[in-house]
Amino acid sequence: MTDKDILSLLEETGALLSGHYELRSKLHSDRFFQCANVLRYPRAAEKLCGELVRRMRPALGAARIDGVIAPALGGLIVGHEVARALDVRSIFAEKQDGLLAMRRFTIQPGERYVVAEDVITRGGRVQETIDIVRAAGAEVVAVAVLVDRSAGMAKFDYPTFSLLQMSPQVWAPDACPLCKQGLKYAHPGS
Repeated sequence: MTDKDILSLLEETGALLSGHYELRSKLHSDRFFQCANVLRYPRAAEKLCGELVRRMRPALGAARIDGVIAPALGGLIVGHEVARALDVRSIFAEKQDGLLAMRRFTIQPGERYVVAEDVITRGGRVQETIDIVRAAGAEVVAVAVLVDRSAGMAKFDYPTFSLLQMSPQVWAPDACPLCKQGLKYAHPGS
């Protein structure tokens, strides 16, 4: 898949939206990522995550990978599909009292994981997941995301792979050119 193919698939499925949006940060933007829209199509999810693994493989070489871990909720499908492409198990961390925790699965010391996520902006949920893996005495091999919305600004101590790096332009509401044009904004959620 080329970058153009990836962008087209994201746009066709409504995962990459164009318009006027209010982000969770209260900033405004003309682009919005809603990866859940592409992930609702199993074949598209399989295709994108398979391409992500294909791009990761040369850098990982023969590194042992025991599993893929993802932060719930956004990373669940990506984690599952990346695990399928790597032919390893998939687990996830989920919120408990507002923080990510291992509620259903156990990580064993010495295991090696890829951390998978759909979109990163600042990378907070990915870092929480990394911290969970390390606290269990296991290792992180790499981070894999479909969309790096930080355009490479979110940094981790591990090789990080993404299908798409993009940083949509954002404005404070009082400086938003779309507001000045009188266009109403949508708040699609994240």
